[in-house]
Amino acid sequence: MENRVLTIDNVRLSFPVYQGQVNVLNNISLHIDRGEIVGVVGESGSGKSVTAMLAMRLLPAGSYHIHSGAITLMGHDMLNLTEKTLRDIRGSKVAMIFQEPMTALNPTRRIGKQMVDVIRQHRPMSLREARARAVELLADMQIADPQSVLKRYPFELSGGMRQRVMIAIAFSCEPDLLIADEPTTALDVTVQRQVLRLLKQKAQATGTAVLFISHDMAVVSQVCDRLYVMYAGAVIESGNTGEVLQQPQHPYSIGLLNSAPDKGEPRTPLLSIPGTVPNLARLPAGCAFRERCFAAGEACGITPTLQAHDSAADRQAACWYPQRENAHVCDAINPQ
Repeated sequence: MENRVLTIDNVRLSFPVYQGQVNVLNNISLHIDRGEIVGVVGESGSGKSVTAMLAMRLLPAGSYHIHSGAITLMGHDMLNLTEKTLRDIRGSKVAMIFQEPMTALNPTRRIGKQMVDVIRQHRPMSLREARARAVELLADMQIADPQSVLKRYPFELSGGMRQRVMIAIAFSCEPDLLIADEPTTALDVTVQRQVLRLLKQKAQATGTAVLFISHDMAVVSQVCDRLYVMYAGAVIESGNTGEVLQQPQHPYSIGLLNSAPDKGEPRTPLLSIPGTVPNLARLPAGCAFRERCFAAGEACGITPTLQAHDSAADRQAACWYPQRENAHVCDAINPQ
């Protein structure tokens, strides 16, 4: 497809460990089109960040093994590119915003120097032109005195300001794809809202596709057009964000939504999904969620595939017993 920016197709990835392997990604598939903001949600350990790192080939060489599948970014076969080609693509075609900007920014170099270096790495600009571009980018992030910020070190800025700088750097070369790995986790609610608004506005203005990784359903509902829900290294539900959040079909998605703090009552324990994420070194046969699932049945001994369960082809769930009635869902999770 002409508008397709990223395609991850049935990727299986493991990390070798002593006398075995940890199956981190299990036939994961997803895609992003130009101009879309696509969310990926799930518990810690579901494979969200590994998926993002693999899409940019940022995992250390030799630390993982690809068993099958392909990743295509703007026509490039990402799993078979040379390191030189990857350096050219990173920044110009795909960029990333990390969860903690203090670990992404160089603490010993001024903000201006870091921004200018990134811009000149991918654009044929003079030092003066690159610096003017950096000022323009910071101004787009609604930073009041961009000239002053360019002269500062990362530790001299607040968390929200550092994250705005990271967004500015990510958009500096107008990439086709931006990967945001929980970019607002370390920020307070007010700053979080500002950063999300700026990220969405900038993406819409440039036509950049965004892969937005989060564990916060409230954040995802504000910015994402489509949503993928991951569990144990696989996508278990996908669809338009509003549909997935309002009428989830997979029992795991239902559990995630019911575990949100705003669903709780004062002075009562928060709801949670019973059990824990399965050991990825010894995944159970069949559906990986069945031991924690309120709707599990005999068919769950066979691994379900991601498929549509109604007339909407873009609304899919990997479940033998998809849930369709909210009343039934609530009763199943909170039996009287």
